[in-house]
Amino acid sequence: MPEVPVVAPPGLLPVAAFVSRLRSAGVVVPVGSTVTFAEALAVCDATVRDEVYWAGRATLLRRPEDRAVYDRVFAETFGGEVELTVAAPAPMVVRLALDADAPDGADPDADDADDPDSGDTIAVRWSRTEVLRSRDFADYTDDEFAEARRLMADLRVAGALRRSRRHRPARRGRPDVRRTVRQALRAGGEPVRRAHTGPSTRPRRVVLLCDVSGSMEPYARALVRFLHTAVVGRQRVEAFALGTRLTRITRELSSRDPDRALARAAASVSDWSGGTRLGEGMRAFNDEWGVRGLARGAVVVILSDGWDRGEPEVLAEQMARLQRVAYRVVWVNPLKATPDYAPLARGMAAALPFVDEFVEGHSLDALADLVAVIRR
Repeated sequence: MPEVPVVAPPGLLPVAAFVSRLRSAGVVVPVGSTVTFAEALAVCDATVRDEVYWAGRATLLRRPEDRAVYDRVFAETFGGEVELTVAAPAPMVVRLALDADAPDGADPDADDADDPDSGDTIAVRWSRTEVLRSRDFADYTDDEFAEARRLMADLRVAGALRRSRRHRPARRGRPDVRRTVRQALRAGGEPVRRAHTGPSTRPRRVVLLCDVSGSMEPYARALVRFLHTAVVGRQRVEAFALGTRLTRITRELSSRDPDRALARAAASVSDWSGGTRLGEGMRAFNDEWGVRGLARGAVVVILSDGWDRGEPEVLAEQMARLQRVAYRVVWVNPLKATPDYAPLARGMAAALPFVDEFVEGHSLDALADLVAVIRR
């Protein structure tokens, strides 16, 4: 099919020479843009210098930084300096309305629809949930804690998958004699299809040890709510409170009612907001539960700022024992999000060499990242 040439109107200025000079000056002008420029000149008045200027600027330029080169080449090609008079737009009054509580789909301009002097209104909305996710737990109000409890319910705490001794039906693997015989009986005794089984997987146990001492008071309330969310998820989760002594609170947190669960947990922990003896607490955990089997192959998560009133050597010894039996040891420190933080506390410095993951725990976003670390 023969190409249809672009017919330029009478008085058309040297388009090809202008485009060639632009390319020589370093401006990238595709062939399609040149054709569009010629078509634009066919529509507008090609004898008017301003219209030619704006037609080329709208069709030939692709980058803002090429504007100065375009003006220079345009002046060299068509003569004169580029001094175009552009009418300034009429001033527009815009009123901003901050809307945080309007439901989705609501019309922010509904109240101003009958006001002719209200002008254009731009409703700027912000998400209370997104702000709450990144806010430090220490800055929460009571209402924000209630909202955070609802958001924590969406977290699903589950350990990393491990190979189970139980087998499940599979396309290949070990022959499943029982299922093969059952299928053969349905087919008149002929084993038409042979069944197989393969290894299955299940999540590892997750053990959460939360520091409820006085130094962790700004974060303990939110972190214990996180423990409750993990326990009621029914995913093989055990919860302990660490203070001057170790207290198992898994049964207390198993209630679906979060307020009742937290009240029962607080009543069972006699040293809430007291001192901290991390080394003694970890020794009690290893002797009574951890080394005996609760921590074997499990993901152990310690939520503490690392401040310890006991001997750091004891904590280091017990962390080494725990690391030998656990699948992974994760330490969650809310103070890690503080600018220029350094693990200078004696307990934190003693435990850090035996920690596989050292993460933050000061906000909802940090807890969401912690859930991903536990599942990894």
